[in-house]
Amino acid sequence: MTAPTADRARPGRTATALNNTVAWLARRGISVYGSRELAVRGRRTGEWRTVPVNVLTVDGAGHLVAARGVTQWVRNLRAAGAGELRLGRTIEPFTATEVTDPIAKVPVLRAYLRRWAWEVGAFFPGLSADSSDDELVAAAVRYPVFVVVRR
Repeated sequence: MTAPTADRARPGRTATALNNTVAWLARRGISVYGSRELAVRGRRTGEWRTVPVNVLTVDGAGHLVAARGVTQWVRNLRAAGAGELRLGRTIEPFTATEVTDPIAKVPVLRAYLRRWAWEVGAFFPGLSADSSDDELVAAAVRYPVFVVVRR
């Protein structure tokens, strides 16, 4: 079996256990360093799908970064264009716009790595918050970024 690429990276056992714990806590209203449970309608079934995410604020705007690349939640959010951020009983509906310009992603990726490299660094091989703009621009195509506008 080959190693997953950035487009299909899957978490290992430890990451899966951490994700499950963070999601469980978010459902009970406890945020771990900014975490929320993302809920988005499935692009084929229309059923709600959930996954723990880190919501990052850069220049006053909320962002979601797909550290594992083009995952199912990314595909669903692209199709739906909206979802919910949940923390306990608090549900925040939002619309999402994907950032497609690699240069515009640089400050978001840098801030994301500065805040959560300890958690997601394995998905950003060779990159850090101190990477050059050129390095981050070159890598940006592998990491979908969305601007979140809460309704």
